[in-house]
Amino acid sequence: MAIPRGRMRIGVLWLAAILVLLLLLSFFWLPQDGARDCQNSWHPCLPFFQTTDTQVEEAESYPKPSSLDCPGQSFQVWRLLLYLKASQAANQDVLLEPYLQSWEELIRFMESLGAIVGFFSQKVKDKVATIRELSLEHAKNNSGRSSQDAPQNGAYYSIGSMVEAELKAGVVSFSHPSQSGCRTVLRLHRSLQWLTLLMRGLTEGANEEGEYRTPGDLCREAYWVALAPYHPWYVRQAAELVFVALPERALFLQLVCVESQEEATPILHTLIHTLEETHARTQHILQTHGLLELP
Repeated sequence: MAIPRGRMRIGVLWLAAILVLLLLLSFFWLPQDGARDCQNSWHPCLPFFQTTDTQVEEAESYPKPSSLDCPGQSFQVWRLLLYLKASQAANQDVLLEPYLQSWEELIRFMESLGAIVGFFSQKVKDKVATIRELSLEHAKNNSGRSSQDAPQNGAYYSIGSMVEAELKAGVVSFSHPSQSGCRTVLRLHRSLQWLTLLMRGLTEGANEEGEYRTPGDLCREAYWVALAPYHPWYVRQAAELVFVALPERALFLQLVCVESQEEATPILHTLIHTLEETHARTQHILQTHGLLELP
């Protein structure tokens, strides 16, 4: 039985789209051999940071749903705010462990958006685990003690201290890709801008017809600002597949545990402000050391 030409053409297009998407996924992220998620394996988290009662109380004071936890979902916006605020050191540095915990919460956010975006989140998990492994390896090689005894002023205590230590050790290459915390943080830094711009887009009001821009459009616009400048043409084209697959705005409202745009806006504004502060600090550290264009 002959397959209709139109159906065959559709099948070929879908196959081509899947192949291009796989290329996109392999290009987006650095290979992270042996990386594991600290929360789900034998790898411990960085020992330097523990959430204090004061920080928990501060997080509970943020605008949020009536209940502390949003039932039935893993992503909790109050927890993301807690980690982001905890990462912001008094000296304008960014403490590394709460920064990575912020990313773990953002991973839960991305995984809630569907299978395609969730596949991206696995690569972010690898990056988070890679930084932790580099930290533990550095602590072991330089102190002769276990990671649990690492001092609070260790090389990977903050992004600033990590940058200085890796530059001093000569493990950061400015001419070719290298396995370093600096390069890995740079990739996370760009992705943080992408997610922040997406959140900002979700605070926009409706147009004259009472319609809101779709999350796919907002994600596309954020991508072209934050990530597209670093990707070749075919990757930028393949990214369109992800934007098309994003769910409707209602799911995004559900993730911050509200039912309307009016309820979501103050929560999103608080979150955006905190994300932008962490991003600005990281930007300053990377820019000061000339690390914003690492290959």
